[in-house]
Amino acid sequence: MKLPAMVLCRQEFPRQTVGDPAKELAELIQSSWLAQEIMPGQSVAITAGSRGIAAIDRMMKALVHSLKEMGAKPFVINAMGSHGGATKTGQTKVLRSLGITEQTVGCPVKVSMNVEKIGELENGFTVFFDSNALHADHIIVMNRIKAHTSVTGPVQSGLCKMCTVGLGKVKGAAQLHRYGPSLMGRIIQDVASFVAGRTPIAAGLGIVENAYGEVAKLELVRPDSFPETDARLLVESMRLKARLPVSALDLLVVEEMGKRHSGTGLDTNVIGRLRISGEAEPSKPRIERIAVLSLDASSHGNAQGVGLADLITHRLFKEIDLTITYKNILTSTYVQRGMIPVIGGSDRETIEKALYSIPLLQKGRERIAWIKNTNHLNEIALSEAAIAEADPDARLEKIRRIPWKFDRNGTLISW
Repeated sequence: MKLPAMVLCRQEFPRQTVGDPAKELAELIQSSWLAQEIMPGQSVAITAGSRGIAAIDRMMKALVHSLKEMGAKPFVINAMGSHGGATKTGQTKVLRSLGITEQTVGCPVKVSMNVEKIGELENGFTVFFDSNALHADHIIVMNRIKAHTSVTGPVQSGLCKMCTVGLGKVKGAAQLHRYGPSLMGRIIQDVASFVAGRTPIAAGLGIVENAYGEVAKLELVRPDSFPETDARLLVESMRLKARLPVSALDLLVVEEMGKRHSGTGLDTNVIGRLRISGEAEPSKPRIERIAVLSLDASSHGNAQGVGLADLITHRLFKEIDLTITYKNILTSTYVQRGMIPVIGGSDRETIEKALYSIPLLQKGRERIAWIKNTNHLNEIALSEAAIAEADPDARLEKIRRIPWKFDRNGTLISW
């Protein structure tokens, strides 16, 4: 099959940035109330999630250094729900893939799946909390604030979710997801308010990124303001986020999915698919077929979200660790996202089969987009038909025409 010619385009998004995130973080700590609250010799637990947050290793190192200058004894804890197969070994690997080890950050990294029950919300939701953190003198919660792939409402992914899922481990994650998207946002706010007065949380560090995967904003806040901070910075995150420049496509080709790019491997807010039973699908973008070619190595076989695709390659299928993937999928309760799509063979065969499967597709009128992943959309390859239907407010710059190139095994060669 002859594939339509593509044009590599550059999208322009707002590019608010923090020049040196590690330096700014250190300055925030040094000028904050923490210097008066954290006494020499006291222990401080720092949360580390599973997301590929920009400069997370450098920021973590700067935070550890600042706390040590106060005379404190910081240590890092794993705070990532059921990721890494919900095991100590798996979550240690996830942290290592993000550059977070004792050697790189300069303090102990205590990985454990142990939690303690600290109470219940009025609706009966049991609040679990990481044992290592609970027995520290202080806790600093770090997380990126952004739209979530399942939670809806004014508070989604951020400091509140870290208090519920990250610090609640697999028990907190499993319980939360049984309430469904429409209720989860309210619950994580209630949990954050609950733990603020019952645990040694001293502060939260909210991180906002721009569409280029750079730190755009850092805020250090007190625990009683976590819900307000999450809501306010979510608005900022949405203003800066990357999006596809078209509202309708026949085919979206994604070179790589994975946890580093989104909690669901493919960002549901980008592709316009939820695949949650009982929940309405987004009205746009409308994409007939999604073909995904590979799984990011730092996912360690976790292909959570693979069911959001229509076709995958044989090499992606071989990269899936079903034990790890199913643990994450079943904990989330969204089993459709874990269903294996059509396995198309090589990259070339998978792309061709995706096009072949689209009904009433007119030759020469194929609306195709080709992206590296759903987290980085500043450069995107589009067919001429897709460019012709670009959204009026999309700021697209044509760079050059690019051919579809494949190696002898049919593996796509990126631009």
